[in-house]
Amino acid sequence: MTAIGMILGTVLIYFLMRKINTRFTTPFLLPVLTTSILIIILLNFFSITYDSYIRGAKWIDAMLGPAVVGLAYPLYSQWPLIKKYKFTILTSIISAMFSGLISIVTFAKLLKMEDGLIHSLLPKSITTPVAMQISEAIGGNPSLTAVYVIVAGLTGAVIGPVLFKIFRIEKQISRGVSIGSAAHGIGVSKLSEYGEQTVSVGSVAMTLSAVIGAFICPLVAFFI
Repeated sequence: MTAIGMILGTVLIYFLMRKINTRFTTPFLLPVLTTSILIIILLNFFSITYDSYIRGAKWIDAMLGPAVVGLAYPLYSQWPLIKKYKFTILTSIISAMFSGLISIVTFAKLLKMEDGLIHSLLPKSITTPVAMQISEAIGGNPSLTAVYVIVAGLTGAVIGPVLFKIFRIEKQISRGVSIGSAAHGIGVSKLSEYGEQTVSVGSVAMTLSAVIGAFICPLVAFFI
């Protein structure tokens, strides 16, 4: 019964937060973010342990794989667009990867962070399963990397739309590549608000970032 309660509670909270986000449209009411915050507050208030919560919530987590696979449909339906702009998409993803890694190393060195923390940070813009594997391979902390990945995804999903407005970024290719490269799955879910084409480009950017990052991150870690 506890497991069922956790599943139903999580789903109901998410739909409530989604309804609020629809009513008051603002990036800061992103359902994934507000749901996570509210669940943490409720668990602490009712003194419910994480182990008790995850017994039910793990079934929701298990749906992440099928959800990611589901991104293949918009990718398939928008294949002509992706094929047309393949060079632009690929070069943009590579540029985003290098600029992200350079900024991480630069700020980490300025803050005098230990190498282990830097190595944990390097894969932050790559989807969680791949990022954790890369982190472990280069001497980072996979659990810490998972936290950084979540923070990067939430930050991109919240700040991304704001930057779109400030810099008047309206092209679907630009929106998809920027969020998909920086904010992986969480960011791509936000792109659903901008149409199927944007989601398709975002899913391509997320996938290619994981592949490219698996080669580039170890090289960067080797030289720092």
